[in-house]
Amino acid sequence: MSALDRNPVSSAEETADTASLQEITQLVRQAGLMDSQPVYYTFKIITNLLLLAAGWTLFALLGDSWWQLAVAAFLAVCFGQTDLVGHDSGHRQIFRTRRAGDVIGYTHGNLLTGVSFGWWVGHHTKHHNYPNHLSLDPDILRRQVIFDAKDRTKRTGSVGRFIVRHQAWMFYVVILMEGLRLHASGYVAARKGALKRYVALDLGLLTLHLAAYLTAVFMVLSPGIAVAFIVVHQAVFGFYMGLMFAPNHKGLPVRDGEQEQLDWLTRQVITSRNLVPNRITDFFYGGLNYQIEHHLFPSMPRRNLRRAQPLVKEYLVRNGLPYAEQRLLRSYLNVADYLGEVSQEVATLEHSASVQGTR
Repeated sequence: MSALDRNPVSSAEETADTASLQEITQLVRQAGLMDSQPVYYTFKIITNLLLLAAGWTLFALLGDSWWQLAVAAFLAVCFGQTDLVGHDSGHRQIFRTRRAGDVIGYTHGNLLTGVSFGWWVGHHTKHHNYPNHLSLDPDILRRQVIFDAKDRTKRTGSVGRFIVRHQAWMFYVVILMEGLRLHASGYVAARKGALKRYVALDLGLLTLHLAAYLTAVFMVLSPGIAVAFIVVHQAVFGFYMGLMFAPNHKGLPVRDGEQEQLDWLTRQVITSRNLVPNRITDFFYGGLNYQIEHHLFPSMPRRNLRRAQPLVKEYLVRNGLPYAEQRLLRSYLNVADYLGEVSQEVATLEHSASVQGTR
């Protein structure tokens, strides 16, 4: 099946009347899976902060050494884990009240990692409302690759066309820049008027993080090692963040213009993919490996997603809905295969257009 044919399957639409979001929500609530987890999150936040502090302590103790590149990679993973806490806070998984969630979110996002929590909440909420929608999902709109051949006109520059032509593997190259793009997103959103709340606080904390980060790096390290540290740290951070989100929706049905035809339950399920669960992926993906459960119940605490998975899977399969679940490596290969199919379709369309143009 070609990428252009990957539309929501008709059988999934037919089950909309039999599978009920209200019914499955009642099942998970009865199982206590929507209950808050204060002990878990207290332990998680403290442990994560200790790892982050250990990374910066090691940075200070090592001094001007090329071993700092290993520290940069370690801190990149710590940054990703810190932003996962901010992600959970934005979904009200940690606290049900906005003010308490904002404190955790702005601290972990803006202050500790330099990623705007205010930008992310608006961006990510829209993604949850319109997953894999070519015109409305910001996670599709902000990518350098394309997910449907008809979007080839959005990449008119020579670099953009090169990326699209080779996007099966270029996707895993461009995500090396994802960290820098995340750092810039808050400033870009403010310039566009997209930051709706606490604009001064948001930008102030971002700037404080940037100033402290650059000051620490260039005070401790010589210029050459400092630049290398920043490159490795930001590249690994971006790569980690890109890998974390890539399996969740890429290579699954995309749509455009008919979002109201699909009910919420069907819309979330057919566009989401789980990774086969184990404790390692649970840690590194922070619960995002249970993408179907997360999209159905965004405020479900991360710890409960593993318990919810067999219940949700049984309910969906029993009601005839698809349940995409793959092993980690296979999911990345599927993403590459899908992007490669789109590239081939773009090449075919452009060849046909050039042939017609010469007639």
